[in-house]
Amino acid sequence: MKKLIALSIVAASFSTFATNADSISTVEVEAAQKGWGEGIVKIGKAKDPRAAAVKHLEEFYAFGQGQVLFKPTLASVDQFRGTQKEALSYFVGQDLAEDKGFALAPYTKVRWENEGIITDGNSAMSMGNYYFTKTNGEEIKVEYSFGYIKGKDGKLKINLHHSSLPFNLQ
Repeated sequence: MKKLIALSIVAASFSTFATNADSISTVEVEAAQKGWGEGIVKIGKAKDPRAAAVKHLEEFYAFGQGQVLFKPTLASVDQFRGTQKEALSYFVGQDLAEDKGFALAPYTKVRWENEGIITDGNSAMSMGNYYFTKTNGEEIKVEYSFGYIKGKDGKLKINLHHSSLPFNLQ
């Protein structure tokens, strides 16, 4: 009986450890945002932007781990991009006529202003504005909501990306 109790305590300890190891923190979300923005800048500067964009998608998005809901800013005809191939087309232009290569701008910086970050165990959500700095110093304000899960590599992966330009009544 004592062995059964001891084994139950050990099993509970491992279960708690595994849950905590999979939990996502606000710091991890902020680090993922910083890395995502740096990746967008790298795509625009790359000698091979397509290869840089593929690497970016593999590093930051959960394609291959489950469904990814992706609604990019400058998409209106094919506004939802559920596959890595469709997301790649948005970033560097490729398959869809409306895609001009968002990440090719190029941008010099991406700055985040989070309205809030919600962490809930092994998932997280963030919402706010991010600003893309053009080479002339002008900032483009974009509204966003991102959802995150922890990837097989232990890093955060985006499974929800929705962004849009602010409403303008003109």
